[in-house]
Amino acid sequence: MERRTILAAVGSAALGIAGIGSAPAAAFEGPRVGTDTVTDLRAGLSGLYGLDDRFGGATVGPLAAAHLSRVQRLIDTGSYPETIGRQLRLISGETAEHVGWLAFDAGDHARARQYWTQARDTATELRDDSLAVLVLASLSLLELREEQPHHGLDHARRAAALAAPWAPPSLMSILATREARALAMLGDSASARTTLASAARLYEKDRGSRPAPDWTLFHGPAELAAAQAELFTAAGHHRAAVTWLRRSLERQEVTYARNEALHRGRLAGALARSGEADEAAHHIEQGEALLTEVSSGRAREGLAVARRELDRIRPTR
Repeated sequence: MERRTILAAVGSAALGIAGIGSAPAAAFEGPRVGTDTVTDLRAGLSGLYGLDDRFGGATVGPLAAAHLSRVQRLIDTGSYPETIGRQLRLISGETAEHVGWLAFDAGDHARARQYWTQARDTATELRDDSLAVLVLASLSLLELREEQPHHGLDHARRAAALAAPWAPPSLMSILATREARALAMLGDSASARTTLASAARLYEKDRGSRPAPDWTLFHGPAELAAAQAELFTAAGHHRAAVTWLRRSLERQEVTYARNEALHRGRLAGALARSGEADEAAHHIEQGEALLTEVSSGRAREGLAVARRELDRIRPTR
């Protein structure tokens, strides 16, 4: 099935039977919203998660924004008991978080921050710690990307404090990994190493001990190896970073083109900084080829950074 056909099919499911901009007359009279509608909305959001993995934020973002509009319309115009209302608001917050994530992946940080702030407000209103932790984890990643490690560290630690009473070790490992990355960027190498070692132990400890949220499933040996490489990069040890980034790429799931492109960009940058121009060029070319399958501004920027590093040591003629 072609890419456009897949997007159309799953996009229609995400928007629901009523659709966006073509609601039946009954909708304008205040549609009755029950458990079937909630189930439909959750299925739509789940479909969007799957599309993100396959096609990236720039492609899927508009579909997710349309899904959020549908949820908000039902909240504003629908008729429902309080129990359903709470579920609708939670879905709205979760969808806003995902729209933010897609914007982040597309490279639109201002839009990502806007939607993550909306999702955080919903989490606060509903006193939903699970959503709050997800948003704080996302904001931590954004701050690290924008080289604001103080803020990234604060978000990661606030998320860990909220999650500690109930979260499985794998989730705590993600938060510890982001804390370690922030500490490394701040120049606290010793604390960064200790925290990343704790993250690795937490991941090994998990073994399915408690159900983990779906959004944590990306985390594993590849992510931990990439984080270790970041610690070496922050300390200026680029050859050591190359070793760990090779391990990260070897452990990467081959079904996720975006993640492979991200890891190839990181490896290429480290290789260029280590003076390995030919291998760096190879990984840049491989990563750029992968971006014909997936639309990720984040991965594209990572490869562009690597190319600039390569041009620095091997200027184009």
